[in-house]
Amino acid sequence: MPVNSFTDYPMSWKPEKTKLSSPLYLSLAKLLEHDIKNGSLAPHTKLPPQRELADYLDINLSTVTKAFKLCQLNGFLYAVIGRGTFVSPNAGVSISIQDTKTNNALVEMGIIKPLDSLNQYTEEAIKTILSKNPTTSLLDYSAPFGSPYQKNAAQKWLAQYGLHSHRDDIFFTTGGQNAFAVVLVTLFHHGDKIATDHFTYSNFIELANMLNIKLVPIQADEKGMLPEDLEMQCRLQGIQGVYLVPTYNNPTGTLMDTPRKETLAKVIKKHHLILIEDDIYAFLSPQGYTPVSALCPQEGCYIASLSKAICPGLRVAILSVPHRLSALIARGIFNINVKTSSINVETAAYMIQNDIAQEVVSKKRKEAFNRNLIFERYFPNETPTPLSFSRWLPLAPALYDLPMERLALEKGLRLFHSNRFLVGTPSKEQFLRIAISSANTTEELEYGLEKLKNLLIEDERRIADFPIII
Repeated sequence: MPVNSFTDYPMSWKPEKTKLSSPLYLSLAKLLEHDIKNGSLAPHTKLPPQRELADYLDINLSTVTKAFKLCQLNGFLYAVIGRGTFVSPNAGVSISIQDTKTNNALVEMGIIKPLDSLNQYTEEAIKTILSKNPTTSLLDYSAPFGSPYQKNAAQKWLAQYGLHSHRDDIFFTTGGQNAFAVVLVTLFHHGDKIATDHFTYSNFIELANMLNIKLVPIQADEKGMLPEDLEMQCRLQGIQGVYLVPTYNNPTGTLMDTPRKETLAKVIKKHHLILIEDDIYAFLSPQGYTPVSALCPQEGCYIASLSKAICPGLRVAILSVPHRLSALIARGIFNINVKTSSINVETAAYMIQNDIAQEVVSKKRKEAFNRNLIFERYFPNETPTPLSFSRWLPLAPALYDLPMERLALEKGLRLFHSNRFLVGTPSKEQFLRIAISSANTTEELEYGLEKLKNLLIEDERRIADFPIII
């Protein structure tokens, strides 16, 4: 029996003892994960001390320690030395794409949809591909890594960004996330460490957690990741790789300049890191653009997803890797995918080779600029107008303790809080990531932004009149 009575004792988490089964540590970990996922334990909730929880449950301290460690490895918890163990900020977050067509009153500002009205160009290209004879070779297992025609199209696409990859080092994957999976499974191992921005792409966080790869947050400024902090963490933690989104970083919108890339490339080469460069928004980059991979070609795995540039439904990404890694990547792709759909890759290649893709990109750049101007009418800033598909909106400190995603949803807006993208310990500041490319029309975007601005003003006034006491 426990030494102390816990009948009226306040604890942030009291799991039901009757639900524990053998092995106890695994059962306890599952109960904790369940309560985090269903929202019973909010992000940043401090869990009871391990000894106290062991006393409450009448089990060994080592059992609680083992359960907490398992949950920490799976990304559900984080520990702060001297303070305790806390629920991770993005552990219980659902990151699935939800179909907003079933709710016409909801304005989508969460998932970044890439101006879907332009998908008609892809639809016409597919019709053209299917009308050609013969199409039999697109329906079998042939050319698992792409045909010469498709590889030529990929080279053309990469060359516009300063990458001149050999055809043997170019592969096709089923979208950017599939490329991450291939690279992580093939080139990294359980327990390896990859440096990322403090706020980074939520799906990459989840994938790393699933593979038990530790993400190490690196400090950043308005130009992106700080090379000096990457250098220091490489020395302190023995990092194996680095994940970068240099063009309109998701979620912060940071646009990295060439001098910063050059300095980062030196650190990457010095420490023999594997670079995973997620350049999904390269098509929105300014003239004279240079990828980081072009500055460290022996280390850079460059991922050019076409989902945002051309069409999300194609699920095609171009993966360019150093020649020394080509055989490993080929093995990984074959064993994970067998191949990426030839019809989809052929459609992308046809659009690139016939400059249809460039026409789509041109229209998207113009629309992105116009939508950013609209955003700045509601939320002015002093920086030059970007071409990004989303904006990183700082929250007033008075709103930090409010469930902003839920409050926005109640007003008919879906948006994402910065906790979804957080790696490591909580940030001193909080933000909202606002997708401005997802609304079907500019009128719908303006409607959503007006509701958002009113929501923020209302909440600030409410807090001022009735402050939350913690």
